[in-house]
Amino acid sequence: MIKIKTILYITILSLIISCSSYEKYEKNKVFYNDPAIFHKSMQKLTDVIVYDIFSPPVASRIYVYPTIAAYEILINQHPNFKSLSGILKGLDRIPLPNPELEYSFPLAAIHAFLEVGKDLIFSEEKITDYQNKIMSEFKELGIPNDIYNRSINYGDIVASHIRKWYKKDNYDQTRSFPKYTIRRNNIESWKPTPPDYMEGIEPHWNKIRTLLIDSADQFTVDQPPRFSLEKDSYFYKDLHEVYQIGKNLTDEQKQIASFWDCNPYVSHHKGHAMFATKKITPGGHWIGITKIATQKADLSLMETIYTYTLVSVGLFDSFIVCWDEKWRSILVRPETLINQFIDKDWIPYLQTPPFPEYTSGHSVISRTSAKILTKVLGDNFEFLDTTEEKYGLKARNYKSFIEAADEAAISRIWGGIHYMPAITLGVEQGDKVGDYVLSQLNLIDQSISKK
Repeated sequence: MIKIKTILYITILSLIISCSSYEKYEKNKVFYNDPAIFHKSMQKLTDVIVYDIFSPPVASRIYVYPTIAAYEILINQHPNFKSLSGILKGLDRIPLPNPELEYSFPLAAIHAFLEVGKDLIFSEEKITDYQNKIMSEFKELGIPNDIYNRSINYGDIVASHIRKWYKKDNYDQTRSFPKYTIRRNNIESWKPTPPDYMEGIEPHWNKIRTLLIDSADQFTVDQPPRFSLEKDSYFYKDLHEVYQIGKNLTDEQKQIASFWDCNPYVSHHKGHAMFATKKITPGGHWIGITKIATQKADLSLMETIYTYTLVSVGLFDSFIVCWDEKWRSILVRPETLINQFIDKDWIPYLQTPPFPEYTSGHSVISRTSAKILTKVLGDNFEFLDTTEEKYGLKARNYKSFIEAADEAAISRIWGGIHYMPAITLGVEQGDKVGDYVLSQLNLIDQSISKK
């Protein structure tokens, strides 16, 4: 009899605790949909990208796949948003949850985002430690064990689906492709630059499977002026312009060049000592702007992840387009020619990144990102860009995304690392990619800005 009473007591107590857990869960559901958790998770991914020193094109790959995983899960809670399966190349239909059971889709989305992100970086333990903390926060909000476990399991299923998809994007194969062979006897071809003379980054990035665009060379633009060192040639005038600008930079131009530097690895040499400064990539800067803008617009979690998804897809494809041109034209950097033919002591204000000059990556990806954010949030969306503050640089204010993109583009000639045609034609290239991405990703009936 005592044994039966004990069993009944335990059963009743379990029911009371269970009911209390569900009541707490219902009360705190609003917190599960707080976009702040996703912003924190994206920032953690950025921090690890910086720590692991991923190149700009590779960083764009690390951003896009986790974001797509989160997006595909959360749309189960928001049926007015369409799936990317059947739209993005090679992405098969995403596994669906059991419609008869309850899930926390925000929990599943964050979990999948971190699982995929963890698979794409080196320092997995940094993501794992953060992930454990975030999952504990979900539990503290009272999520019942059955819903928690079911949501985590669904996040794992979608993460596995996304993982199988990106394993076929040719990234792993390109790791074993041959390095670029320097054309030492060809003056107009790119050569490694001081101070470390690093080998060229990602010469085979155009072999990576695109997401939306038909091919890496879909949006080629006019070639820069024909190479010539004749002083009355267009090319020489462009070269000399970089030299003169570099000698007469204003403080404002220096500040802007530094703000948009976004070089993930800048080396410093003092005597026999060498150390490096790690910084955000250009794509990471625009991911940061996406955070700032979506927070200012007070977007919901679904709207926030949707916006990140559009931007990250645009970044991914625009890097492929830009790198296709870089390693086709293989144009020499200004620093190389200026030191050889004009002034052997001239040093650009920014350290020249290790890949060919044309087109300007900042110009391409910034314009693509700006076009996308403008479509989502409007033409005259003023914001304070604080992205670079954690790297010791003051925030800058912009009246629109296009204004920010224009400044990012022109900053490259002030930095002494690009000729003007790489900038102007890079902006044109970014325009084309941005327009194409927006034309293909009609995932909701109207833009968020018009809600």
